Amino acid sequence: MSHTFFISDLHLRSTHRQISAKFLDFMQQQAAHAEALYILGDLFEYWAGDDDLDQPFHQKICDAIRALSQNGTAIFIMCGNRDFLMGSDLVKACGATLLNDPTLINLYGQPTLISHGDTFCTDDVAYQNFRKMVRGASWQKQFLAQALATRKQQIESIRAQSNQEKKQKESHIMDVNTEAVCALLREHHYPIIIHGHTHRPAHHLIHLDDVTCHRWVLSDWDDSVRILRASPNGIEFVTL
Repeated sequence: MSHTFFISDLHLRSTHRQISAKFLDFMQQQAAHAEALYILGDLFEYWAGDDDLDQPFHQKICDAIRALSQNGTAIFIMCGNRDFLMGSDLVKACGATLLNDPTLINLYGQPTLISHGDTFCTDDVAYQNFRKMVRGASWQKQFLAQALATRKQQIESIRAQSNQEKKQKESHIMDVNTEAVCALLREHHYPIIIHGHTHRPAHHLIHLDDVTCHRWVLSDWDDSVRILRASPNGIEFVTL
């Protein structure tokens, strides 16, 4: 039966071999039988720019994605909050299509809004201000003009600072804001929503304006991995 997979928040890096091995096995086994694979952000721990494609680990990951694409599975990639600098060179190397965030798709006859999910976390005002800055063309132009090694050092420093700040934030601030989700549901005429980012895999039912809406939150890959599988018969989590 035709089916599609949705994944996010892998945070792949060369030093975490277990997760990388899980991903490569998934690509060769389960994903090889799917008609499409959507990677909804944070494929990598971070992405300093497409000029880092020559790094052996990155080549290995891109080669695996491209092999899947050449085998007939359509690949769609969306930037996350860690790898928002992914560009056309990376996407070309993967044989994939880069999607805007959010994107509305037709999922086996069901209108479905897909997103990384960080834009839903509107209670985290400091993060939203940072996100707006680094997604700006001016900031990215200046940042990418620096040497690759300098960029990586800056990103490592930002990540360390972010991890410290997270310890001071209440848990609910880093989760999605219900009003933000409801606004999107109304704007797009009550679609299914699929997103990642929060590392809180779940299936939520939202009762809004006499309509019952579905919000699926994708799993991270740190511990038990739950892949979201969609088919003409519906949507479900499957454990990797």
